[in-house]
Amino acid sequence: MENKFNYNWTLADSNFTKDKGKVFSCFACGGGSTMGYKLAGFDVLGCNEIDPKMIEAYRTNHDPKYSFLEPIQTFKERKDLPSELYDLDILDGSPPCSSFSMAGNREKDWGKEKKFREGQAEQVLDNLFFDFIDLAKELQPKVVVAENVKGLMMGNAIKYVRDIYSEFDKAGYYCQHWLLDASTMGVPQRRERVFFVCLRKDLAKKFLYYKDMFTEVPKLDLVFKEKPITFKEVEDTSKGNDPEVRDSYKFLWLKCQPGHNFGTVHEKGHYFGENKLSFDKVPNTIIANSHGSFHWHPSKLRSCTDLEYCRIGSYPVDYNFLDNKPKYLIGMSVPPVMVAQIANNIFNQWLNEI
Repeated sequence: MENKFNYNWTLADSNFTKDKGKVFSCFACGGGSTMGYKLAGFDVLGCNEIDPKMIEAYRTNHDPKYSFLEPIQTFKERKDLPSELYDLDILDGSPPCSSFSMAGNREKDWGKEKKFREGQAEQVLDNLFFDFIDLAKELQPKVVVAENVKGLMMGNAIKYVRDIYSEFDKAGYYCQHWLLDASTMGVPQRRERVFFVCLRKDLAKKFLYYKDMFTEVPKLDLVFKEKPITFKEVEDTSKGNDPEVRDSYKFLWLKCQPGHNFGTVHEKGHYFGENKLSFDKVPNTIIANSHGSFHWHPSKLRSCTDLEYCRIGSYPVDYNFLDNKPKYLIGMSVPPVMVAQIANNIFNQWLNEI
């Protein structure tokens, strides 16, 4: 069975039809979700992003009609936005919520201001989702899609999910969420993410059904059963061993079995972010660290090449990363093919009918 979208693709050879509707992307990073919508046939008008390095990469690769380099807090208050942004089919966003990640401090960081990369102002990260909902309330797109970390659905963070539902309801939307795994969607990566998909209430009447005795929502099928793609299929066979591997990594790589992380053989469990891949398994999640947390080749003493990271992340192999590290930017992004699958279903089941 062929996968619906090709994970091994190029921007240069793609034919973006732009006939499925208009999209605008917030927290756009390098454009992972943007490329997904384009693959599905949507016309992405542009983006809002706070990081100058990220928006430079976005502009270089996507040449957007509109791009706004500023915090979402000021962007949502603008009164000079183009009229096209008030006629969107989909408003897309991935509000940074690392404070909800299972790998972070979680509750210890909730409510605190944090600053990430160059050019970013300090922000309370757990509020960014609600700033995004404020923007949706202003623009009133037909559909809102918001992506976030799996940790948002776990432990005490679930109260934020209740608030998200409540705020979308006040903004005029039916809200639903799905926990999706990219490896079931034609992406060579085991990456779980939560997607909130919301339909404007005045458009939802023909799609409504009772999810349970008390909850009426628009019907949307987001079940994916695409063929798993293993590392064997994405391997960069042109690259041999890397002579510059540090002795500490070399020692752990030699002891570690394919399909496990280096922490399983380190005497104190360190280096658990370093994963030795298996030819016969889907690669695990790409972590957006500038240093460390690499994917390691199963039989060659090297970490993954940029080409392999592009394929694992379903990023176009001709993407111009400028001076950004490919692994970091890809790890920060939603896999394009993952978004393409969701966008395709939204169009077929909702927008095409509307």
